[in-house]
Amino acid sequence: MSRGFGVAAGLDPEVARPLAASCAELGYASMWSNDHPGAKGLETLAEFAAAAPSIDLGVAVIALDRQSPDVIAADIERLSLDPKRLWLGVGAGFSERPLTRMRESLPELREKLPGVRLVLAAMGPKMCALAGAEFDGAFFNWMTPEFAAGAREQVEAGARDAGRETPPVLGYVRTAVGEDAGPRLAKEESFYRDLHDGYRNHFARLGKPNGTVGVATVSAGETQQALIAYEDVLDTVVVRGLASATVEAMTSLASAAAPD
Repeated sequence: MSRGFGVAAGLDPEVARPLAASCAELGYASMWSNDHPGAKGLETLAEFAAAAPSIDLGVAVIALDRQSPDVIAADIERLSLDPKRLWLGVGAGFSERPLTRMRESLPELREKLPGVRLVLAAMGPKMCALAGAEFDGAFFNWMTPEFAAGAREQVEAGARDAGRETPPVLGYVRTAVGEDAGPRLAKEESFYRDLHDGYRNHFARLGKPNGTVGVATVSAGETQQALIAYEDVLDTVVVRGLASATVEAMTSLASAAAPD
């Protein structure tokens, strides 16, 4: 069981580097970035790597309809990222037949990215089972602890059917702390709720009102209590910080959510 800290890709290096150094001192085991059309997560990881050489690095997730394994491999080499430190989350993005796309992409990912731990973005039962059966981990997103527990069972079932041990289950937990925590979480969540059919279907299955999937608290003590519920079902809780993109704001949030 470990805790990571995650941000949106494209964070200013003058913020990313001191943030990573602080997170390493606070006891986080890994630093994470998402990946989106406006910025590459691997480039943000390179800034983290320079400031915190002792902890793991993760990107979650890179959509394979936007970046091929060749492009990902070239970026890792260009940025001098150590494959052994990397957790690479991959997803289908807007691909048709996403389950088939991810199953068929895995051999090429293995070939082009030797030594990199490949984790599959998984929400539905079939994708969770595929993560358990064939990938190095499953990566959850936008789940309550109760829903994550059920999704983990699907990962475990996939691993069991494949005759292997269950790989690590990791996941983002959107986290905001302070008087404006509720509106911050609700704003972030509302964007994803209507991003595409996959997310629309996922939030419909959750059946939770907007602004309730994640952690929105006023104090550090409340934050820790909320995160403990996720640690019961995730091997690595990645605290996805919802704060202003400044050193002070991000570090303050990281401190409130830091592992014991």
